[in-house]
Amino acid sequence: MEVAHRPAFVPGQKASFTKTISEADVILFAGISGDFNPLHINEEYARQSRFGRRIAHGLLSAGLISHVLGMQLPGPGAIYLKQDLKFLAPVFIGDTITATVEVLSYREDKHIVTLQTDCVNQNGEKVLTGEAVLMMDKAWQSQQDGHLRQGEVGVSANSE
Repeated sequence: MEVAHRPAFVPGQKASFTKTISEADVILFAGISGDFNPLHINEEYARQSRFGRRIAHGLLSAGLISHVLGMQLPGPGAIYLKQDLKFLAPVFIGDTITATVEVLSYREDKHIVTLQTDCVNQNGEKVLTGEAVLMMDKAWQSQQDGHLRQGEVGVSANSE
């Protein structure tokens, strides 16, 4: 019996991750990144800014996208090749951010997947948008090839 081959990733596949941004997240990110911009860590300074209060680092929100890409879709074995980001609105401490990725295309011969990447806040407002390109590691490729030889279909089950 011949097994029908389906690509590992198909357009429209989605995965997401939701996190409420805390004071500790912002402080820890400042320490890890070295970005101590007073818009992020100084309440008095931030109160006088256009935002009226402290904002989270833009790359903290982008890090939520990294979580989805590395842990869910495409998942373990994914290697970042490119990420374009456009920051659309500020993220404040206490905001609940949902990062969602969606497969746009998959180049099976090179194991390269292109995904739409978006973050929205608890009000449904898009705060970040972009596109990511990832390549699947050789270990992942070998695992997929082995599954296909055994008659299993290499389709990710990590979709909404």
